[in-house]
Amino acid sequence: MLRMAAAMLPAALVAPQLAFAQETAPAAAPADAASQQFSFDLLAEEMKLLATQPHVTAPAPEGFLGDLTYDDYRLIRFRDDHARWNEPGSNFRLAAFHMGWLFPEPVRIYEVANGLATEMRFTTDDFEYLNDLAARVPEHAKLPGVAGFRLNTALNRPDKLDELVAFVGASYFRALGRGSAYGLSARGLALNTATASGEEFPRFSRFYMERGAQGATSITVYATLEGPSVTGAYRFVITPGEATVMDVTARLFFRQDVAELGVAPLTSMFLFSEKNRSDFDDYRPNVHDSDGLRIVRTGGDVIWRPLNNPPQLTGSYFAETAPRSFGLFQRDRAFENYQDTGARYERRPSLNVEPLGDWGKGNVRLVEIPSDLEANDNIVAYWVPEAPAKAGEAREFAYRLNWGDLPHDDGESLAYVHETRAGKGGVSGVESVKGTRKFVIDFKGGLLAALDAKATIEPVVTVTGGELLGTTLEKIAGTDVWRLVVDAGAGDGAIVELGAHVAGYDRKLTETWLYQWINKK
Repeated sequence: MLRMAAAMLPAALVAPQLAFAQETAPAAAPADAASQQFSFDLLAEEMKLLATQPHVTAPAPEGFLGDLTYDDYRLIRFRDDHARWNEPGSNFRLAAFHMGWLFPEPVRIYEVANGLATEMRFTTDDFEYLNDLAARVPEHAKLPGVAGFRLNTALNRPDKLDELVAFVGASYFRALGRGSAYGLSARGLALNTATASGEEFPRFSRFYMERGAQGATSITVYATLEGPSVTGAYRFVITPGEATVMDVTARLFFRQDVAELGVAPLTSMFLFSEKNRSDFDDYRPNVHDSDGLRIVRTGGDVIWRPLNNPPQLTGSYFAETAPRSFGLFQRDRAFENYQDTGARYERRPSLNVEPLGDWGKGNVRLVEIPSDLEANDNIVAYWVPEAPAKAGEAREFAYRLNWGDLPHDDGESLAYVHETRAGKGGVSGVESVKGTRKFVIDFKGGLLAALDAKATIEPVVTVTGGELLGTTLEKIAGTDVWRLVVDAGAGDGAIVELGAHVAGYDRKLTETWLYQWINKK
């Protein structure tokens, strides 16, 4: 799963996780026509009907498209002067990604206006083929489709059109807030992730682009989802800004039973931080696209689960009923904590999922996969409904995605987990006892910040699968940070679940810190 050759492509072209694209099946597109009636309801009815038919796999492309290698694909560029909607009054520009190599299935793109959809045609004239590749590509040749698309807009300044969002490979897509650099991704759907049955990767096979009135600052993208077990119709209303917002509606129709349905899946990378840096000989203090999973529960309680790069594949389930939100966050925004002038991890966006409507009972699932390379996306998070999806069912989910820095709200009453560190257990200067581990959690902000060091507060700590050896809580002098130190012990190979928060004055004063420690044998 993790070996992502696509990560070596130019950053503007492709995301590391797009190597999954070759595992999906292409879909039949509608017959060629100058235009056709279009609405989201019509699209959903079409996909509902398609779900009653067997999934069809199209043949691999022939000719030069079928012959493209990794090295060839790196030599292909979309011509900027061929961008669609390059006209006065349009706030968006559309460019396409080329078919071939990891992306053999054609994706069709349509423009929607006045209730009619008209296909956008692409040819080899829309792309630049560098070096000797140009001699092997026919001129003026019509392409059966593209691999996906990107949208540009004036995100950061009015005189420059920055990349805003890219959809390419399976059902993956990425977006940027103001000042962001590409990092984690989202997907249309996750099916049987990290399960014995093997993961399925349905793909977006068609896109319909609706710009709205001249000068509109939002754009609506519709998509068809196809795979062996499911079809779907999606609507994305995308509004760029400090945090770029996507309002998503997904209508799903199941061909087959699905053991584990993953709604609003997020995919990211965590290699190391202060918790596990000793495992990596690297000059950088931190390497990650995201550093924690944040869940806001129905009653407003907040869970913060720092991410980990475990010694074995792990899956954690957080039982919830109608959660307010969940997401993968990059809280650390200081360059000095990364020291990477190329990757600029401090600019990677956080991504928060806000369910729209009552999602009922289920679980937020976090999957963490061992990795020794930062090119590997080894973190997945998504919502698992309580009832598994059955063949013949239809389900609809609506949610909002927020992409950007998403800083902590200083007006919140709960202190947040500012940093988590870990190391050998015991006392400094004394040889560590085997099977012990020390966890240092810094809480910052909220009502806790205003309390003095003698305040009547206490840590509430739980340890499951191991033993709690000791705790200390103190305020760091000259700051508004309170530091909780937890010492725990466990047997070889034990999986230990830890939880902690600070309470006082008849109330919880901090987020709930949760962590999974696997004591290596």
